[in-house]
Amino acid sequence: MNLSLDKITGNTPLVKITDKIYGKLETYNPSGSVKDRMITYVVKEAVRSGEINEQTVLCDATSGNTGIALSMVAASLGLNCVIFMPANMSEERRQMMSVYGAKIINAPDDDFERAIQMRDEFISCGKNVWSPMQFSNPGNILCHETVTGPEIQRQIFQLGLSWSSFVHGSGTGGTIEGVRRFLENSPTKTYMVVPAESPHGIQGIGDGKDYLADPEMMDGVIVIETEAAIDRAKKFAKETGLLVGISAGANILASEMHVAENNPEGVVVTMLCDRGERYMSIYGEI
Repeated sequence: MNLSLDKITGNTPLVKITDKIYGKLETYNPSGSVKDRMITYVVKEAVRSGEINEQTVLCDATSGNTGIALSMVAASLGLNCVIFMPANMSEERRQMMSVYGAKIINAPDDDFERAIQMRDEFISCGKNVWSPMQFSNPGNILCHETVTGPEIQRQIFQLGLSWSSFVHGSGTGGTIEGVRRFLENSPTKTYMVVPAESPHGIQGIGDGKDYLADPEMMDGVIVIETEAAIDRAKKFAKETGLLVGISAGANILASEMHVAENNPEGVVVTMLCDRGERYMSIYGEI
């Protein structure tokens, strides 16, 4: 088995949003989100170690993007894929997983803990089932500590800039915790974006609890309302021609708030996590 998708994952553009804010355009990844990084990283290792073979069924619990990435990788390897996710996640994300051939099993609305429990029950009953275990896998952190963080730093240096802060939301927490660990001995600060409401509509962050990232380990927390995140993503599309998702809207807005409040000397980097096409039914409602 050979996973070739890793060769076209990562090395995404760092785009200028303002003089002080830059965003990693993760829509350049093959299925269109930052989750392609983690999934190709841990699946490649599992194939190499023999944990995944030609008959293995891949599965995980997800709010959407990890499921899309896992479905894509499963299709590329000719494997079956089963996804457990809350029933109220966007229909467009479900459609993408289905097109890749994945089977989707619904958990109750907004109940990620139940989705994880359903995944674990499925694994316990299967003889040849593998999961990236995204909410607990240290490889999720390691991917962003050893790949994403250095990639951002390299791009910042190439632009002749200094990196003041990293602002990002937390779903599993793998991205922000990995980058935070990479930055641990540097002057660059890390700020976590969190939803104001519970339940909320910023799909991809605030998935029930903190999982791999501890807010107390961050340099600060920035709270964003769902409607404000959606409005910012829609406005960003009209300003730039880049159609991004709801969590990207939250990240942009949080970065702007951080700059307005702190006026950092260097630039703020955030993640434009995924494509906006998978939220069109939501964008049309507000």
